[in-house]
Amino acid sequence: MNIIIKQIDAEFQEKRNSLPDFNTGDTINVHVKIKEGNKERVQQYQGIVIQRKNAGTNGETFTVRKISNGIAVERIFPSTSPTIDKVELLRKGSVRRARLYYLREKSGKGARIKESRKGYNPEAKK
Repeated sequence: MNIIIKQIDAEFQEKRNSLPDFNTGDTINVHVKIKEGNKERVQQYQGIVIQRKNAGTNGETFTVRKISNGIAVERIFPSTSPTIDKVELLRKGSVRRARLYYLREKSGKGARIKESRKGYNPEAKK
């Protein structure tokens, strides 16, 4: 049984390694595959990461929150999901908490997150 678990872990390790190194408070752009009828397209979902659960495991998930037409939308993505095409890191945020649930009560300027200046350069990857 232990061999089976190791095989599954190795299989999903490549998928987890393909994701950029992002944390809570970062702004990311998730490219999600959506199937409509017999067609498949890629939709972008851009927002702030408010939590990451079970990091480094096959059950790892991350929650992304965005404001769409004045309505807050949160979406939970499994990191090993086949529906995720790619994840782009847009901005590193500087936060002190691992879970940013307090953003649910904030809006406008109160919901802003400071940008981290530590060694992140988005143009360096291009």
